[in-house]
Amino acid sequence: MNPTKKLHQLGQRLWLDNISRALLTSGTLGRYISDLAVTGLTSNPTIFDHAIHDGDLYDGAIQEKALAGKSGEDLFFELALEDLTAAADLFLPVHRASGGVDGWVSLEVSPLLANDTAATIKAAAQLHAQARRPNLFIKIPGTRAGLPAIEESIFAGVPVNVTLLFSREHYIAAAEAYLRGIERRIAANRDPDIACVASLFISRWDVAVKDTVPDELGNRLGTAIGGRSYKAYRDILASTRWQGLAAAGAQPQRLLWASTGTKDPSAQDTLYVEALAAPDTINTMPEKTLLAYADHGTGKSSMPADGGDCEVVLAEFSRQGVDIESLAAKLQRDGTAAFAKSWNSLMDRIAEKSTKLTRNTG
Repeated sequence: MNPTKKLHQLGQRLWLDNISRALLTSGTLGRYISDLAVTGLTSNPTIFDHAIHDGDLYDGAIQEKALAGKSGEDLFFELALEDLTAAADLFLPVHRASGGVDGWVSLEVSPLLANDTAATIKAAAQLHAQARRPNLFIKIPGTRAGLPAIEESIFAGVPVNVTLLFSREHYIAAAEAYLRGIERRIAANRDPDIACVASLFISRWDVAVKDTVPDELGNRLGTAIGGRSYKAYRDILASTRWQGLAAAGAQPQRLLWASTGTKDPSAQDTLYVEALAAPDTINTMPEKTLLAYADHGTGKSSMPADGGDCEVVLAEFSRQGVDIESLAAKLQRDGTAAFAKSWNSLMDRIAEKSTKLTRNTG
């Protein structure tokens, strides 16, 4: 049995952090589902920007939509939903067989809305309705303005992937938003079975401190943050509050490890997959990391339910002058800005292609 299937048996779900039309049309995604136990997929503006830039598979669709008067975000979301609904259909058997736990794909609201609660709520509802798929998450950032949008979207019945979480405190805030949304649904006599995941970004921690800590602490901060957050996750699942919601029919907001591709070329290419292998979690990984793990991963659990030595490791970073709380806030701001930059690049690319392709028809 290959390592990815071993992780699946352990109880961790592997998702692919990538989407492209080539991935779909070549049958590659289908093979990952059947051969590597991939049970879901995530996307973001940077992924779509690269997909549209790297080839001409989108040109026909862009031309057709531009000639029909579509432009900007409207054109992009039509393109993205074509890809993601096709992927969602591939995952639908997994979704049904798991009772709605697995088989999800994710689409992000515009990153430009990260500080606008009302606009995020509206966009999430519109995209959810437009997708018309039971297994499509709407990604909402766990920013200060995003948290009430998450609660309101869950209450409205929109499945949410909370993105851009970087610390235990970020995760707990996202979990609280989810719990409040479910509690409101129960109080309103609505079905509490609304899916949600909380995406904690890992590797960016190690990139941020790479040149400021001793070599022996290299590539250890991200997994320590993961361990601390995993303990908080387990504590919430064991709480009386959650047990009551589960008894009413709610499903857990699962913890998802994001940004798990190794950034340090001198480090093991499966570093974060190995370190974060744990039951009842999800690891969404770049294609390169997925294939590396399938080739030479161990398929073993390594994340203790209590976080292991995470607090000892984090204390070492504190002694080196790393302010975890301040750095978490900075990483979230930087991540929000990076996605906004990718979004603007994506809009520019679509505009350029639209102009070029429609000009050629004249």
